[in-house]
Amino acid sequence: MRTLVFLLIGAPIALVVIALALVNNQPVTIILDPFTPQTPYMTVTVSLYVIFFVTLMVGVLLGGMAVWARQGRFRRAARQNRREARRWKGEAERLREQTAPAGPGLPAPSRRAA
Repeated sequence: MRTLVFLLIGAPIALVVIALALVNNQPVTIILDPFTPQTPYMTVTVSLYVIFFVTLMVGVLLGGMAVWARQGRFRRAARQNRREARRWKGEAERLREQTAPAGPGLPAPSRRAA
């Protein structure tokens, strides 16, 4: 099932990514010096698709961190629930051991034909 989903979704996405990389391979100069754009101190020349993909990766990382931060309260609640469940399970086992009969119990009632 996973392979089928990957082939139906992942393969077309991979083809689009490869097509973008092939079409947008022109070199682009990025100027990292906002104060003197005529004679920049810091410049980087890379292919245009590299800028696209780096921007995409940064967006995915920032989005993942935002989701992780917003779900903190749910993770905290799950940890508290696990601790409480362990505590109640231990309490139930302790009570079960205390109420266990020491010897044989009463005999089962016999069924007599009336």
